Amino acid sequence: MDVRKENEVQALFASVEAELGPIELCLFNAGANVAKPVLETSEKLFFKAWELACYGGFLVGREAAKYMVPRERGTILFTGATASLRGSKNFTAFASAKFGLRAVAQSAARELGPKNIHVAHLIIDGGINSPEIHRRLKERGVDAEGLPAGSLAEPSSIANAYWFLHRQARDAWTHELDLRPSVETW
Repeated sequence: MDVRKENEVQALFASVEAELGPIELCLFNAGANVAKPVLETSEKLFFKAWELACYGGFLVGREAAKYMVPRERGTILFTGATASLRGSKNFTAFASAKFGLRAVAQSAARELGPKNIHVAHLIIDGGINSPEIHRRLKERGVDAEGLPAGSLAEPSSIANAYWFLHRQARDAWTHELDLRPSVETW
């Protein structure tokens, strides 16, 4: 499924509802962490980064809300990044997309919270222990196995944070949560 295609997003939600049951939790985790100097960032690259991370998030969040609002319950979680908070050198496209996704999450939270839909934005600040990060580190001559313990966030630790947000009591909802390995500089 392509999160940038409205009809595909709608079809996925209809299929999940019909085949698996009511959607209680929706996690949007799409984004392309592209690093290019601004002078080398084409219109196409900039648009694709925004379309995937921001527009796709809007489509997915809106579609989830369509199913959750009538039931008056549900959780929509958006995955952000360090770039959601600040643009860094060479990250014009990515930061713009993640800034935009953060705005989508904030607006949706303010609108949907009173309807008992918990909307939260999670900032993942650091590398996630995955085959992809191992590949990227290897390309830069770094052996991920040789990093100090806790240098990369474990997917299970991140999943626990997402689950924590989903299970929060309505009288103490978190909207934004920062997650980072203890050794990450920020």
